[in-house]
Amino acid sequence: MNKLTATLCSGLFLLTLSACGGGGNATVTCANQYWDGTVGTCLPSGWHVVDRTQLDSRGIPQEVVVAFQSDNPVAGQFVTVTVTSEPLNKQMTSSDYSDASIQSVQAMPNYTKVDAQSVTIDGQKVTMNIFTAQPRSDQPKTRFYQVSAVNGMTGYTYTAATPVSVDTTTEQQVELILKNATFKAPSQK
Repeated sequence: MNKLTATLCSGLFLLTLSACGGGGNATVTCANQYWDGTVGTCLPSGWHVVDRTQLDSRGIPQEVVVAFQSDNPVAGQFVTVTVTSEPLNKQMTSSDYSDASIQSVQAMPNYTKVDAQSVTIDGQKVTMNIFTAQPRSDQPKTRFYQVSAVNGMTGYTYTAATPVSVDTTTEQQVELILKNATFKAPSQK
């Protein structure tokens, strides 16, 4: 899991596009439910699903099942959330998988824990790990938000990459997406 997680965090940089601008402070609510038959979440206004062909053209590995991106740049970056999948060799609880994911990212270069929040994904308590790291020396230090959980024999990790300092609205948007991670169709919730 260590190498996969570090590789995928590095891959988030490939989705980051240069731009100008920033976000303000507004109330963040769910604008669209995303559900692809396996994973879902709630997207705030101003976010879109990144087309798979764009992911492929940027060399993003197939373990990334979907990516969401903000339409508005923050500090020259379009904030991106990826959802990765990993087949498990043994049955794990979401809590155990979450803990293992947190341990794996602690080995990243320049890792610094910022915060940890308890969240509930489909009735299972996990940790949203917020940290900064610099997975690639040719990229700036980045702030990551990460939530991991299990569905059957597959582990899923929702990871957001932002500039180190973000405005409140951007942080709320990222947290809305991660805290609403689900493996149940909206009609089953």
